[in-house]
Amino acid sequence: MVNLTTQTDFSAAVEQVRRAGRDLVAAGADAQSQLLEAVATAIEASFDDILEANTLDLEASLDMAVPERVLDWLKLTPERLQTTAKILRRLAYLGDPRGLLHPAPSRLSKAVAGYGQVVPLGVVALVYEAFPELAAIAAGLSLRTGNGLILKGSNEAGQTNQAILQALYQALESTGLSPDCILSLTEEQGDVARTWLLQDPGVDLIIPYGRPSLVQQVVRQAGVPVLPTSMGNCYLYWSATGQLDTVVHMVLDSHRGEPDAVNAVEKVLVHRSCNPAALVQLCHTLWDQDFEVLADEDLLPDLPDVKPATAADWNRSFLSKTVALRSVDSVRTAATLINRYSSGHANAIATETYAESSRFSQLATSAVIYINTSPRFVRNPAQASSIALGMTAQRGRCNGFVGLGAFVTTQHILQGIE
Repeated sequence: MVNLTTQTDFSAAVEQVRRAGRDLVAAGADAQSQLLEAVATAIEASFDDILEANTLDLEASLDMAVPERVLDWLKLTPERLQTTAKILRRLAYLGDPRGLLHPAPSRLSKAVAGYGQVVPLGVVALVYEAFPELAAIAAGLSLRTGNGLILKGSNEAGQTNQAILQALYQALESTGLSPDCILSLTEEQGDVARTWLLQDPGVDLIIPYGRPSLVQQVVRQAGVPVLPTSMGNCYLYWSATGQLDTVVHMVLDSHRGEPDAVNAVEKVLVHRSCNPAALVQLCHTLWDQDFEVLADEDLLPDLPDVKPATAADWNRSFLSKTVALRSVDSVRTAATLINRYSSGHANAIATETYAESSRFSQLATSAVIYINTSPRFVRNPAQASSIALGMTAQRGRCNGFVGLGAFVTTQHILQGIE
């Protein structure tokens, strides 16, 4: 463990992480692929140790009255660890995402030619709550892109985080690459180290992951760039032409993301022309799946067994099997409410008309929009290049998914041609 007693010590450690990241780039893509394969193997070989440490963390968390949702995030299973190893191996086989060349957006003069190339950011930090396997996945994304990584996990997962970190360091040692490319801030180093992390100019990007309260706290306190992740409070607009079966599938399937239903549909905006019988059927289907259903005052007369939604419900993440229903009169009204209240990272529409889906896509400012398909978040998707830690409401180079694109930037090269 690095001895961090002053902010100067911390800044020196960050610079050490940056240099080790550059050494990764210098080692080459093949060496990085071998390292990622070694990390996957080390994680698999450490399954028993990691699960044993996780059991101890869970027992301690029960004594500390940790919220049930966080306990779900903390509790590792062999399947979650196996998925983590698969992600690392797929990143190893993916190849080098850096060095891709593309023309510069414009030429400054006839005597200058230019191009851009994809390069690592430098030092990326992950501040995360529970989810111990995210340390390994973030390491995979960082090692693949040639970044140094700083990890600050929550105290609830302290022993599990250390077991996973040990596997990461074993892989680095076995391949002869510097362990300095990963720095973990432990519980013993205290909150002061986290404060240094949020303010150190040597950190190029901080990614907070967990409940909205954690993410918002990091955003408020950070003096360096932050890529805030989002979870829950996703909206679905059930248009006048939308089919009940489509709506049911989109809602239920979105909640099946494990262990964190990042894109769970928690709010359904119902066009006022929808058949009340279909709405009642939706409620019964949700109740059969142990959901709690809320509704606004316009819908309550047709849904006498449903609890009323409060004004505060529309802009908060439930992070539970809860769905709130609200009546709207048009696609414009639906988009306005979504833009005002949703988390903004993933929203959806159920419709049978192209014109309406197109209009919704133009009006809703979501990072990702789903049309007649479940917005369920999958950390290990079919396309390896789309592997992601989570989702963000920031639009742009990440496109809503916090994956490889979040760890790189474009360096522009301009060259005289005379």
